Amino acid sequence: MGRWPTGSRDRLREAALSLFAERGYEGTSVADIAESAGVTERTFYRQFGDKREVLFDSEHTLEHAIVERLLACPLDMAPLDAIGRALDEAVGTFFADRLPSSRLRQTIIDANPELQEREALKMASLTDAVSKAFVSQGLDPTTASLTAEMGIAVFTIAFANWVSPGNTEPLAVLLRVAMTRLREVAATGGATSPDAHH
Repeated sequence: MGRWPTGSRDRLREAALSLFAERGYEGTSVADIAESAGVTERTFYRQFGDKREVLFDSEHTLEHAIVERLLACPLDMAPLDAIGRALDEAVGTFFADRLPSSRLRQTIIDANPELQEREALKMASLTDAVSKAFVSQGLDPTTASLTAEMGIAVFTIAFANWVSPGNTEPLAVLLRVAMTRLREVAATGGATSPDAHH
């Protein structure tokens, strides 16, 4: 059992990802996951509500980390600067050393429409939480919503580039690149030089 993480939650997550990749999400049962992790189904259900939650159990942790860092930014900081800093700090910690498992998780989600829908709901919830955090700091609702949408779009694009096959760049670097591109688009109205796409 030395190859497994010590906590049953981590063991179950690792077993589930491996089985989802091998057999497909639909072809894997909770019983399969529990057996592979060397625990009972009862132990599985103490950790997760269902097999789908294995892939989404950390979403509230990420949301909390981003909002917490956003609320820690100075009130006079420009909204886009604030969400940029919050993402940079939260993501750098949250996804450290997680590229292989994140890449595998994304492959599983991309192959299943039900999971894609769940992922979209997660991002909508994250956007809403960021918008509410901005409003709580005195930003008007329209500006708060626009900044939240743009910030989470930057995160989504950077994350997709990070987990893409062959990428070796850290997520933090890709976040900064995406944020820079967003600022360029906002500043120029979308006009870019011919070589800007390369």
